[in-house]
Amino acid sequence: MDSPSTGTTTGKPASDSANQAYLHVIAHADDSIYFMNPDLEQSIRSGALSVTVCMTSGESDGRNAPGKSPQFKSMRTDRPGFARARINGLRAANALMATGDDNSPWSVEPVELLPGFRSELHYLQAAPHVQLIYMGLCEARYVSVPRPVSMRGLWLGAIKELPTLPGTGSPVRMPRAYTRDQIIDALAATIARVNPTVIRTLDPTPMHAPRETVAMMSAPTILRGLSYLDHQDHTSSAQFMQAAMERYWGGGRGRPASVSNYIGYPTNYTPPSLDAAATRRNSQLLNAYGWADHRDCGDAAGCGDLKVGPNGLKGGGAGWARGTRTRTPGTARWLAPLKDGRLAAFAVLNGSVRCWVEREAGKGPWAGPFDAVGSAGGPLDPQVEVVRLPDGTLQLFGTRTVLPFKGQKHHKELVCVSQTGVGADGVPKFGAWTSLGAPDAAPEKSLETGYPATAVAPDGTVHVLVRNWAGDIAMRSGKGGKAWQPWQLLDHPEGKPPPHPLVVEGIDALVDPSGRIHVAAPTAKTVLHWVSPAPGELPKLSTPTGLPPSGSAVSLVADGKGGALAVYRGAGTAQVTVASPNGSSGAAEAAWKVARRTPAGGYGRVSAYRLNGGGASLLVIAARDDQGRVVPASDGSARQTAWETPGVQFVGIPGVAQDSSGRGVLVVLGTDGQLYTARQTRPGARFGEWGAAAQESAGSRV
Repeated sequence: MDSPSTGTTTGKPASDSANQAYLHVIAHADDSIYFMNPDLEQSIRSGALSVTVCMTSGESDGRNAPGKSPQFKSMRTDRPGFARARINGLRAANALMATGDDNSPWSVEPVELLPGFRSELHYLQAAPHVQLIYMGLCEARYVSVPRPVSMRGLWLGAIKELPTLPGTGSPVRMPRAYTRDQIIDALAATIARVNPTVIRTLDPTPMHAPRETVAMMSAPTILRGLSYLDHQDHTSSAQFMQAAMERYWGGGRGRPASVSNYIGYPTNYTPPSLDAAATRRNSQLLNAYGWADHRDCGDAAGCGDLKVGPNGLKGGGAGWARGTRTRTPGTARWLAPLKDGRLAAFAVLNGSVRCWVEREAGKGPWAGPFDAVGSAGGPLDPQVEVVRLPDGTLQLFGTRTVLPFKGQKHHKELVCVSQTGVGADGVPKFGAWTSLGAPDAAPEKSLETGYPATAVAPDGTVHVLVRNWAGDIAMRSGKGGKAWQPWQLLDHPEGKPPPHPLVVEGIDALVDPSGRIHVAAPTAKTVLHWVSPAPGELPKLSTPTGLPPSGSAVSLVADGKGGALAVYRGAGTAQVTVASPNGSSGAAEAAWKVARRTPAGGYGRVSAYRLNGGGASLLVIAARDDQGRVVPASDGSARQTAWETPGVQFVGIPGVAQDSSGRGVLVVLGTDGQLYTARQTRPGARFGEWGAAAQESAGSRV
């Protein structure tokens, strides 16, 4: 079998570059390098249009030197100059990714996103598809101190307008000021300009800090709130982009686009998710951004951000460069069979669920995408979870962030919708979305509700589990996916209060054949496991698993013996770990043993599924490799197995299910917004060629 790939090339794109485009929205010039790589570089090297919008000028204290250096103490404040140096650093890093030359020349010109509001448009002369838009809004200048003149202040209504601060030499000569609506409109205009198939932002609902800051507690009432571990500009940039997407897509515009929200500073509090090779590459890019080589770029303002300098892997930024995590990690459960055996796949595009279905059970091509599921009352968060009930109908679960407009409080809630039948066109039909609320009733705390993991018991009871505000696991259950019981909290380790955060985003759950509920969750130091003492009972925390920390979300899959396996990436290695309790039937008191597979590179959750039938029990796993492509592997045990031939580049998590002929089927959402599939040639065999699922989209209403 093929060995894993290496290097920084893109591999096989999902489709021709003309059929895809990438839009990255960041707050400061270094955000995309720290938090969105390696995805950013793969999009730049794909040849497709790749646009990064930097919302603030990043002027900070106006001194282009490390804070404790002798140069810093004697340097005069020059905020326009430092803003220009940072954008030069971002240009250098992007040029290095695109051409291998950090001094490759750029052109810059003014662009009006809104009439009368000019921003800077930069494009790389040797690769004009690589573009930067520099809005130049004043930054908050503090990570968490509530300052009225900031994007957060504008979002909360503490100020009516936020001024810009053009960098030295900018073609945008006159500073302007934006209202909240004008920023939203400008971002919506950018979506229209790029017409993206992939949108990447920072985290709009970050993790709170363990203690409130004095500055926050003493701030004016309108600026008060919880203190967070992320930079306030990161959060505000993502929230403004959420509002822009809601406004733009509310008009029914744009080709299908997926969204990814990247965690910022809190990656310092989680195990590293990237291996040594990816981390070294990030270091090279940060050195280019930080002007470590002191190259002459021809700009007296400076050619990079010397506050970062050659220290991207040191100090406070060390964890940021070693980790890439998304706020909504998703699971493999977005593909499931309908009553008649045809597979149906579901994904969130333009904030709504879209559906593809096999035309015939066990065969291609597929049809879609269809808007078979109605509006959830606003854009859904990026992933959707699908469960199949014992009667063969499907139920979808997701989360919805409600923005603070029209008298609504800013909050997040879980939502679900049930299948009501199948239309004459063979497409499943669904009823109205229902809110399951959130484990935390307080709106501000509800924003940290995690991505749901679901499991269905033999009697049809659906269990939904999420990470809550405090970092615990909450569960809500409903017989037949309705008549929902109140939220219940799972226990956590005894003794002193658990560290903050206890549970990292990326939990999973399953119900074993006896009806016991298993739950797994990554923490900073290990993986926790809960299991029901008896069928249907609330899961209880097992004795310590002894498992090494996870660099990704954790997937649970049946072990074929009545228990569960945990599948995840080792921290800092990207190596896939398959762990099982060292005892019979997943006994709670057993220690866990580990089998490690040949590293495939990449990052993120590894999909896992147990194929059954014909006397065989085969484990299928699928992961992202170091070029952003999907790579599968399958066998009948947890023994070492090589990866199969890589497929296309994708976003989200691979979906996996068993077709009507007992064969494994993998699906991914391509970077062009289309569904791609591969199927085993026979049960347990290698997967065949990857191809677009829908050869045509007749009947599609997207």
